[in-house]
Amino acid sequence: MVTISRHPQYHRLLLLCCFWLWTTDAITAERQQQEAIIQGTIAFTTHGRMHYDFDVYTVSLPSQFLSLGNGSSCLQQQRRLQETRMTYGQSVNYNAQLVSSSLASVPLLKTLHAHGFRNLLETEKEEEQEQDAPQLLLYVSEMEGSPQVYINIPLGAGGKVQSQDTEGIRRTMREESTVPPFKLSTLRAGPSAFLNDRPSLTGDTVVYVSTEEPSERPRQSWNGIYSTSFASRVTKRLSPYGVSDFSPSISPSGEWVMVASTQGREWDGEIGELNLGLYVFKAEDGSQRRLVVQNGGWPSWADSSTVFFHHVAQDGWWSIYKINPFDSSSDQEPERVTPPGVHAFTPAASSTGNWIAVATRRASTRHVEIFDLQTKKFVKLTELINPNVHHYNPFVSSSSGEIGYHRCRGTHPDGSSTASVDLRVESVTSPLENLSLIYVDGSFPSFSPDGSLIAYVGSSDDSAAMNVMRLDGSEIRKVFTGDVFGLAWDPTRKDIVYAAHGPVFRSTQTSVHIVAVYNVDTADVEADKAGSSWKYLTKEGTHNNAFPSPSGDGKYLVFRSGRSGYKNLYIMDAVDGEEKYLHRLTEGDWTDTHPSWSSDNEWIAFSSDRGHPGRFALYLIHPNGTGLHRVLNSSPGWINHPCFSPDSKSLVFTSDYAGLSAEPISVPHQFQPYGDIFICRIDGTGLTRLTHSSNENGTPGWGRIPVAASMLSKEGTKPFCDFNDVDFLQRIGAAPQMCGFQ
Repeated sequence: MVTISRHPQYHRLLLLCCFWLWTTDAITAERQQQEAIIQGTIAFTTHGRMHYDFDVYTVSLPSQFLSLGNGSSCLQQQRRLQETRMTYGQSVNYNAQLVSSSLASVPLLKTLHAHGFRNLLETEKEEEQEQDAPQLLLYVSEMEGSPQVYINIPLGAGGKVQSQDTEGIRRTMREESTVPPFKLSTLRAGPSAFLNDRPSLTGDTVVYVSTEEPSERPRQSWNGIYSTSFASRVTKRLSPYGVSDFSPSISPSGEWVMVASTQGREWDGEIGELNLGLYVFKAEDGSQRRLVVQNGGWPSWADSSTVFFHHVAQDGWWSIYKINPFDSSSDQEPERVTPPGVHAFTPAASSTGNWIAVATRRASTRHVEIFDLQTKKFVKLTELINPNVHHYNPFVSSSSGEIGYHRCRGTHPDGSSTASVDLRVESVTSPLENLSLIYVDGSFPSFSPDGSLIAYVGSSDDSAAMNVMRLDGSEIRKVFTGDVFGLAWDPTRKDIVYAAHGPVFRSTQTSVHIVAVYNVDTADVEADKAGSSWKYLTKEGTHNNAFPSPSGDGKYLVFRSGRSGYKNLYIMDAVDGEEKYLHRLTEGDWTDTHPSWSSDNEWIAFSSDRGHPGRFALYLIHPNGTGLHRVLNSSPGWINHPCFSPDSKSLVFTSDYAGLSAEPISVPHQFQPYGDIFICRIDGTGLTRLTHSSNENGTPGWGRIPVAASMLSKEGTKPFCDFNDVDFLQRIGAAPQMCGFQ
């Protein structure tokens, strides 16, 4: 029999324990109830992402090239460069490192052997030389819905090429392998909805960027540097809390890490050079951290005392510099390496010490070139293989015998298409169990009342036409031709979608109309079906009208109009337009835009820069004009394109609240290389970051039906690599002398 003491202290302790358990259960129940409310599917656009089709490639260098720097100005021997595809055409794959397995630790090799890479321990036992050992490819892939680090053996046994096809692309045995790549996050417990990027391997440890922990301030990047050990299975954060680090590089000894960091400064929304500082610290625990040089990015170690990095010179050219991180003399200045006349950036040092690989922009196409450190000349590389394709973020193999990069797989050099397609929809890993996330190959997705259809603005059309597809991405139909944006499906009538008809990003005086498009549930203007009909709801001469959103009962539309000279909110009749009814909801010399009307008719959410021109916060107002209040502020950033959940209890929106997730120079063109999808409750609590991406995510829509990744259609379009490189690189003058393979 259990005896309970009658002492009053024990009774009080027992009561406190019971109260704590009751409170904990209540909080847990409330949280579960809140998460249960947050359900359905959020669809959104990521600028250009659905057409990147990135795969990792390498080019083997001629043996005589390894001696560059001996005074020879150019390679004279004729040679056909051959490109090897190292990843296999699924999703996007990028930011790789290629190292010999002979440099990896036994715990790492045992882990990969247990995963299915059976030849690794065999070759390790045979004590093969580095050039004969299988190579390990570390890279980032979004094949499972979020940017994660993977390790693979890209070549056949012994690291040797298995065959060569007539297209000049070396195929490998790994393409047919049934062993999937090893996912680094499997060493850890917990979700993987965040971003992992820029991996580097040293011994048994992988160092990388991760956004898994929130920042302390709005608009501060979540980027931190982490290390994961295969020996101890321990993951450490190496970056101090409150500091955002980018682009890590490990010293050849594995002892030091150098990063580009925002430490000591605030990000002010810049999208070119970020004015980062280069910091060095111990790879083991992040200790002995110190500033090496201000205003640099993308460091790359050549040896224990030489680091290359990029920086915009005073003459305006992106250029490569080098510095000794351990020279403590006060007069040490970074040495400029590449000359003016060509933009050079994202360097990758070779172990030879004679040359570096760099990305360049001479005209409109980004290429990878080699820069001879003694002759001071550039050597063409990727331009000789794929002259019209952008190539990103070069890397050099541990032996310096290969240079790698990522590019759009698109077509083979002979013009034949790859087997993959640009998917119409693609699943994104969600941090919430009952909420599905999907990329849409287009913008402004809006769900039908029952959630089974999505209307959106197509991204690959000559004009921004309105398309409709099923929730899973199948059965696409074009329902309206012409430039449209800001779509909103009528909540009570499945056949009507409202939109802005006219050019986007224009002044208040530009003519843009609110249009109602009918029969969208059945229309197909490119097939033998009945076409859609439409009518304008705004009058001629009312200038720029956009972003319609219907009331929950379908009787009214709220929209943004510039008819007064300022962009404010108005309400009109949803059937007969402003001819029948018009009411001005907000008024002021600011911009109120992107309204969304809740399905319960209680609130209208919108973005406004009132009080801070160009800086948008999230507001709510009742349809009768009362109750105006600010819900969230990115201070001093922006929150745009809010959209209510189907139950009116939550909001989804895009924001720069989490700052940048990569150096903008390392990714293709974005209108703004920041912006992720967030949700919160309508009182501003429960702020949750849904996406972690180095690209711009925006224009979210929220439907009531969840959709599993396995249910999404594989329909899409032929890859065509139709995206632009960054637009902040300007051609300034004549290019310097260069040479190439003859």
